[in-house]
Amino acid sequence: MPKYVFVTGGVVSGIGKGITAASLGRLLKDRGYRIGLIKVDPYINVDAGLMNPFQHGEVYVTDDGSETDLDLGHYERFVDEPLCELSNITTGKIYGEVIRKERDGDYYLGQTVQVIPHITDEIKDRIKAYAADKDICLVEIGGTVGDIEGLPFLEAIRQLRTDVGAGNVCYIHVTLIPWLPTVGELKTKPTQHSVQELRRVGISPDILVARTSYPLTVDIRKKLSLFCDLPPNAIIEAIDAHDSLYEIPMRMEEQGIGDLVTDVLGLGRRPLNLTGWREMLDRLNNPTGSVRIAMVGKYMNLHDAYLSVTEAIRHGGIANRVQVEIKYVDSEKVTDQTVDEYLGDVCGVLVPGGFGDRGIEGKIRAIRYARENQVPYLGLCLGLQTAVIEFARNVCGLEGANSKEFDDLTPHPVVIYLKEQEYVTRLGGTMRLGAYPCILKAGSLAERLYGSREISERHRHRYEVSNAYRDQLVAGGLSLCGTSPEGDLVEMIELPSHPFFIASQFHPEFKSRPNRAHPLFRGFIEAALTHQAANPHKACDLSAQEA
Repeated sequence: MPKYVFVTGGVVSGIGKGITAASLGRLLKDRGYRIGLIKVDPYINVDAGLMNPFQHGEVYVTDDGSETDLDLGHYERFVDEPLCELSNITTGKIYGEVIRKERDGDYYLGQTVQVIPHITDEIKDRIKAYAADKDICLVEIGGTVGDIEGLPFLEAIRQLRTDVGAGNVCYIHVTLIPWLPTVGELKTKPTQHSVQELRRVGISPDILVARTSYPLTVDIRKKLSLFCDLPPNAIIEAIDAHDSLYEIPMRMEEQGIGDLVTDVLGLGRRPLNLTGWREMLDRLNNPTGSVRIAMVGKYMNLHDAYLSVTEAIRHGGIANRVQVEIKYVDSEKVTDQTVDEYLGDVCGVLVPGGFGDRGIEGKIRAIRYARENQVPYLGLCLGLQTAVIEFARNVCGLEGANSKEFDDLTPHPVVIYLKEQEYVTRLGGTMRLGAYPCILKAGSLAERLYGSREISERHRHRYEVSNAYRDQLVAGGLSLCGTSPEGDLVEMIELPSHPFFIASQFHPEFKSRPNRAHPLFRGFIEAALTHQAANPHKACDLSAQEA
């Protein structure tokens, strides 16, 4: 029977439940357990696919094409296990399935369908179905205790403890211990109220993770222990991480959280092997140099919109044992007059994915700068499409070339709808989503980076490079170095005449890991270092900046 760890949160949202679950997942996996992770999002949206990045951050895509919460990206990066549609449960999915069953007429056999037991049963069934082949399943409940939309999920995980037995469930509550500067004290009262609220729904936490800006004093620990009915060693201090998130598993392990969880679950204690993780941290914390990269996009004041890209760039730095300064550039501000100001000091340019025409001309101008000035370039999804537009206009002489997404009347539609997308009117979950195979051109930069001609990567797009313009693009010097197995879709492009100019229609950032950087990001940072060596005036000293 699988064991379950439920992670809840109190006081405020964004407190670190996802990082707590991801870190614990790493520690349990390195004890030899088969780990699964689920994120429960109480919003009524079916998935994150249609949510504004300003509200929700990036949409993370799994191999099976599910558009999910960004916390699944943390899970995969920390635990390095592929997740799936069952790894993200939303209110929309639960109610949608219950209503479908009720409309079918034979599932509930004429019963009055209610939150209890039918909604809670559906929640439990989904969790159990995913956990069936795992040793331990970690489930993060989004939001905070007391939120009205989260109540069915809390009730479901309370019931599940009865269903599977008390010794098979561990509850972890993540809460805030605020610091009041006016009195110079940490305050436990919000946490006391949060735990009381959790108890009102029948759940008593086995472990408390206390998010704090300052170390917990002995008195604070005693007070938390007394009012939350927990032994002092079950209170884990989670001090704000001002360095890398990848340090957090080590900090939690130092306080014994792994053994605490396995003790509650009756699993005994296993030896822990963190050798690989420690080696990664050594490369991260002891860099031999630094390099500056520009990310050119339209959500530059909201880094969560490009969270996986940001992390993948850092992974490329870890692989090359260098620290990467990411210069976030608002594409709406990039013009002929300003491009040198924004990009003149960088050793690499990256254009990430996105939708809509805002800031597109700035991205195209940035790509032209990288191409003409021999600056390494990496394009992702929209970054491939804008690179094709730039090349068509400025190399192939196709004046007014554009994507049908941005200009339906363009004289040269070099980027068009995918065939199956042309007449789609229902937007949710209808893009080309998930992992698809790709065949790389022999002898290409792409093949050298991957070390293979056959790859599989995750997609999220509606548009493709028009096959009608393939010959002109190739004649101009662009290599269509990656295609679908049938050869009908352009998946990757590169410029053989350029030191490093490559772009993908897919999203490689979703498969990058801190201890296993994605080949495109590893190669991108390596090329940026080569460019920096040839242009020493662009060197950046991050240690001097931090000092």
